[in-house]
Amino acid sequence: MISPETPAGEAPYAVLDFETTGVVRGFASLPWQLGAVTLREGRVEPLFDTYLRVPEGHPFSKHAPGGRHADRAAIARAPEALDVWARLHPCLAANVPVAHNIAAERTILARLAPFTRYPIWVDTLRLSRLAYPTLPSHALEDLIPALGLQPGLDALVPGRAPHDALYDAAACALLLRHLLGLPGWRGLAVADLASP
Repeated sequence: MISPETPAGEAPYAVLDFETTGVVRGFASLPWQLGAVTLREGRVEPLFDTYLRVPEGHPFSKHAPGGRHADRAAIARAPEALDVWARLHPCLAANVPVAHNIAAERTILARLAPFTRYPIWVDTLRLSRLAYPTLPSHALEDLIPALGLQPGLDALVPGRAPHDALYDAAACALLLRHLLGLPGWRGLAVADLASP
């Protein structure tokens, strides 16, 4: 059982990332890809790597990152987000949910399951700003090479790139593992990492 007092280095984490269609006037921003990994005892393991169904006529913002243009047919045939959530929820409930800038992931999950709450969330964007306040960027694609984590990430998710959901989830997990290994961070509890 995970409690706020659980040592942060011993807690199991479920790290997730959604890619969305972005903002287009008159249309909801829908998730079209989910990537998730677990981080347990320093090991990162893939959990989810799936497209999510977006109706064929639903537009994508031209500013939305990611490689969805080549995959529109696969996205139109993908599982419904609610079906995937039914499998994702037990993983999030049994682990501490983590994301880089949790607002996006929380918003998507709140739309899928408005009465489901996870008591503790960890936001690696907030933590990276605390750990490295002078870095010029705290975007995942900038943090990973700046902190020397790129070779490990490339080995974990070969052939993937930023704004691919599995790549970003794995990057976030490696960033959290890195932060938990910093001097002064090893004695923290899960509650110390929690985002409001």
